[in-house]
Amino acid sequence: MTQQTDKTNKTDTAIGMIRTVGVPVSDQDRALAFYTGALGFEPVVDVPMAQLGGRWIEVRPPGSPVSVALSPAPGRGAAGVDTGIRFTTADATALHARLSEQDVDVDELLRWEGVPPMFGFRDPDGNVLYVVEDR
Repeated sequence: MTQQTDKTNKTDTAIGMIRTVGVPVSDQDRALAFYTGALGFEPVVDVPMAQLGGRWIEVRPPGSPVSVALSPAPGRGAAGVDTGIRFTTADATALHARLSEQDVDVDELLRWEGVPPMFGFRDPDGNVLYVVEDR
């Protein structure tokens, strides 16, 4: 394969990594307390953003390059969605137990043959997130 020299084909025009995913929340303070408290995420950004009708808040799991934006839910009932977001953990059983002890709404820990242990849980707005054991 020959190297392309045409500037229009450079890789700097390609989509790179995922930086931030958004989760709609009805109460940003409550969401921030949940994500930093129960989930142990670290705050990244928390600034006023009048255009959003609240603040721009990002949190992330320690050491992760990807953050979660806790965005004000537009209109009534916009929060409480299946986000499709999957986090990883070294021990799904231990994390499931810890979140259950903290009264987080967790689903059954799934142990299916051929796939890593996993479970779903909901934040205070009912947004569904998932945890998969990292193998």
